[in-house]
Amino acid sequence: MAKVVIMGGGVSGHTAASFLKKWLGKNHEVIVVTPNSQWNWIPSNIWVGVGQMTKEDVVFPLAPVYSKAGIDYRQAKAVSIHPEGKDGDDTPFVTIEYTGQEKAGQADEITYDYLINATGPKLNFDATPGLGNGEGQMGSHTVSVCTADHAIHANEELRKVFDKAKAGERQKILIGTGHGMCTCQGAAFEYIFNVEHEANSAGVRDMLDITYITNESFLGDFGMGGIHFKFGGYITSSKVFAESLYSERDIDWINGAHVNKVEAGKVSYELLDGSEGEKEFDFAMLIPPFSGVGLKVFAKDGSDITDTVIAPNGFMKVDADYTPKPYEEWKASDWPNTLQNPTYKNMFAVGIAFAPPHIISKPMSSPNGTPINPTPPRTGMPAAMMGKAVAQSIVDMINGASEPTHTANMSEMGAACVAS
Repeated sequence: MAKVVIMGGGVSGHTAASFLKKWLGKNHEVIVVTPNSQWNWIPSNIWVGVGQMTKEDVVFPLAPVYSKAGIDYRQAKAVSIHPEGKDGDDTPFVTIEYTGQEKAGQADEITYDYLINATGPKLNFDATPGLGNGEGQMGSHTVSVCTADHAIHANEELRKVFDKAKAGERQKILIGTGHGMCTCQGAAFEYIFNVEHEANSAGVRDMLDITYITNESFLGDFGMGGIHFKFGGYITSSKVFAESLYSERDIDWINGAHVNKVEAGKVSYELLDGSEGEKEFDFAMLIPPFSGVGLKVFAKDGSDITDTVIAPNGFMKVDADYTPKPYEEWKASDWPNTLQNPTYKNMFAVGIAFAPPHIISKPMSSPNGTPINPTPPRTGMPAAMMGKAVAQSIVDMINGASEPTHTANMSEMGAACVAS
């Protein structure tokens, strides 16, 4: 009997676990370790953040789902990986700390034959002074839609702004990215139009000054260097499309911006040309940068080998080409195919948990040396495709294959974007 452990229960982890159990059946163990008791469809948090959906619309409890599927569910956070086992026992294992199931705070070890790292990101609010509270959590000056609870809070604060606008007090709204190295511009892009729509519905749009602030060098970059698509019978660039949407709705924008400080009612930022500025707000939703969750990796003798397995950004190394090279030499083939760790062949990383070889957009920095460019998006559909491909490879390896049999290279994935 083989044992597969999945660290993380988001889009990629949940997808991998579901397919693994379906294909492996009762003859093998599938264990999911996630600190959350509920699964959250994060892309819909932008609707919770304006009151068009409730938390109950975007989450469901994991325990009954996994119980029905025959998946061993541990509500716990992964702390460390021991891919060589320990003294006297070569069996690899992970250490975990329970966050629920009436075991909160208790530590445990789980052995594995195959390990999937699907831990997702740490929301690194503290990377920008004032965006976080100094203890790893969101600060009090801004709101977020990164979790369902964050989105509930965002809607509550938004309604207060609408009430002030109804009372005749002009309000300033700022939405975008809270650091020069953020990803997930799409969430901020969608949210600002939801807010603008709700303002019209509430009859207060003419009392709001709405501004979008982003680390993209141009609107519509989305961390991919922009896209082209068919719209209205014409081939349109995302730059033209995005600028048109903002202009039509009288939304100002600040692009190429690194937010370097957040205070009550004000952000400070640096632009790609090296100039600095400030923007006041009454309501601000700023996406934080992401980092790895802080996993440590130890060799059999207890020595720390985290740097061997985990990249400096905290994400796991996979079969990508991490050789430093200039932008002009970047290739699609730099991106991973199998998502297998090169050092420990029974470990994989999927979704946001894998370390990209480099960004996708053209790297840029200000004359002061401050990097200001989006980091690569790895969420939603690509994350699910990675989870499924790795699950297929592991099933085949359990059944005798000597190496991964399926791939999920982001540079080769087709995609559909529905803009409505």
